[in-house]
Amino acid sequence: MERFFFEISYNGTEYFGWQRQPRQISVQEEIETCLSKLYSNKKIEIVGCGRTDAGVHARQYFFHVDLKLDAGTEDQMRYKLNKMLSPNISVQRIIKLEKHARFDATLRTYRYFIHSKKDPFRYTQSWYLNQPLDIEKMNYAANLLIGKKDFTSFAKLHTDVKTNICTVSKAQWNRFNEGELYFEISADRFLRNMVRAIVGTLVDVGLGKIETEAIVGILEHKDRGEASTSAPACGLFLWEIQYE
Repeated sequence: MERFFFEISYNGTEYFGWQRQPRQISVQEEIETCLSKLYSNKKIEIVGCGRTDAGVHARQYFFHVDLKLDAGTEDQMRYKLNKMLSPNISVQRIIKLEKHARFDATLRTYRYFIHSKKDPFRYTQSWYLNQPLDIEKMNYAANLLIGKKDFTSFAKLHTDVKTNICTVSKAQWNRFNEGELYFEISADRFLRNMVRAIVGTLVDVGLGKIETEAIVGILEHKDRGEASTSAPACGLFLWEIQYE
């Protein structure tokens, strides 16, 4: 048995998140089912680099699995798995690597997309928000998130994590097309619902509902009720995972 890393991408619209769920379809379940079929229905468990919520996408995602795989057959495995998986999941490459997909990841980056012109082809991958936003104020507020801080106010309640401390190294809004923008945030780790809660709060800053400096107080209160409603899942992508 050797450890292999699988780099994949997926459209999360039709899934109840990455992680297996009772009575709900997940990305993890579909991949494990296909791998099991390739190994004579033997039970196979994979370990992902993190969780994504229902409706959230991944441009780059890694999982590891311990398998017997003949040397030089990684491309054959990739081809077979891609034939079996739904069009929503794509295997990009397979690498033999003795690391842990989750615990050895050093940096994670998310992007959240917003568009202001109604587009029937974008609604599953971007938040349609037809209201003027003050990007300068949103970036000023986003800069206040950078550093090692307690993000309890932006975390889903009643989760099983030991700490809500995260170190954010980048938080910035960018325009890339007329009427389109994205928020990019990088950190060593993220809490459940953290990015969507941050985006929802920063959008309220851009709409003039919250003062830019209020972000400091929201963090200090360590209370999810202080932050704004979470942004919809459709616009969120796990964008990049880095390892040493």
